Amino acid sequence: MVLLFLSELYDFVTPTLKEELFVDTSRGSKLKINFDFIIPSVSCSILCLDAADATGEQHLWIDHNVYKRRLDLDGKPIEEPKKTDITEIKKTTIKSTENTTTATECGDCYGAQSKELGIKCCNSCEAVKKAYAMRKWAIPDPSKFVQCKSDGSSLSSTDVFSEGCQIYGYIEVNKVAGSFHVMPGDSLSIDNLHLHNVAEHSISKFNMSHKIRHLSFGTNIPGKTNPIDNSTITALGDTNMFQYYVKVVPTTFVRLDGSILQTNQFSVTRSFRKSMPGIVFNYELSPLMVKYTQTQKSIGHFLTNTCAIIGGTFTTASIFDSFLYHSVRAIQKKIELGKLN
Repeated sequence: MVLLFLSELYDFVTPTLKEELFVDTSRGSKLKINFDFIIPSVSCSILCLDAADATGEQHLWIDHNVYKRRLDLDGKPIEEPKKTDITEIKKTTIKSTENTTTATECGDCYGAQSKELGIKCCNSCEAVKKAYAMRKWAIPDPSKFVQCKSDGSSLSSTDVFSEGCQIYGYIEVNKVAGSFHVMPGDSLSIDNLHLHNVAEHSISKFNMSHKIRHLSFGTNIPGKTNPIDNSTITALGDTNMFQYYVKVVPTTFVRLDGSILQTNQFSVTRSFRKSMPGIVFNYELSPLMVKYTQTQKSIGHFLTNTCAIIGGTFTTASIFDSFLYHSVRAIQKKIELGKLN
């Protein structure tokens, strides 16, 4: 009776989950994507994180909620994580022919000047890259540009493959289908075509093997599982493009105290192919929402079960005791009368 009572008491104090499934009618909210990736063979100096969604909105060189930590080839940190200020975000989206010019100086555009496109002066590294992108030319080694040398944005080819990188943090995107990726090179957007320029580096040299320490969508709540946490993916042969297809299911969690947590569960499949090196996540949102509600049994239910346990156990034990007692008595009488064979 004691054991059964303790079992019932544990069941009473442990909340149960009620599951419901219905159409998601929420609108206008943002989707938070939490991540922690390690790319052990490519330097942080050339890696960037970009995102785009089905509305056509693009976010290039996302870094205001993203940290990068330099690692050596053994995976040990070289320095503390760095967070770039939001005012330093590098965006090279080609939508206009506007150039930064001053009355006193006109920087060289290295052959990319064009009256038709309105390209006259290039006084910064970004202006040179923008001019080349507008001409749809491949950008050579940025270290050859005086502007890039002066602002420290050129990449040393000797450092690109001699370090690793940890990228972690979160981004907030529109709650629609979209993608985000980690790729080497400068991000460019020309006529809504997203490109990456890796300068003089051959794409075959990049080893995009990686470890996904964490990936989740929305708030992390107790009991929620993330299917690809702590997974390691190794590049085989010339395969350097890793694509993940994620199906995100909006989930609502209602606690006993009435508080509501909005999060997401997801399933994922992946593929590999020979292409531009990178790690790409394509995600879609399910039109259905799962709602989990914590409930607790009533005190009346607990008392009823407790009485049933005590009364039922006592009755069953009494019946067994009575049967055993009368059986033993009958055997003893036969022994006394000498009738037991």
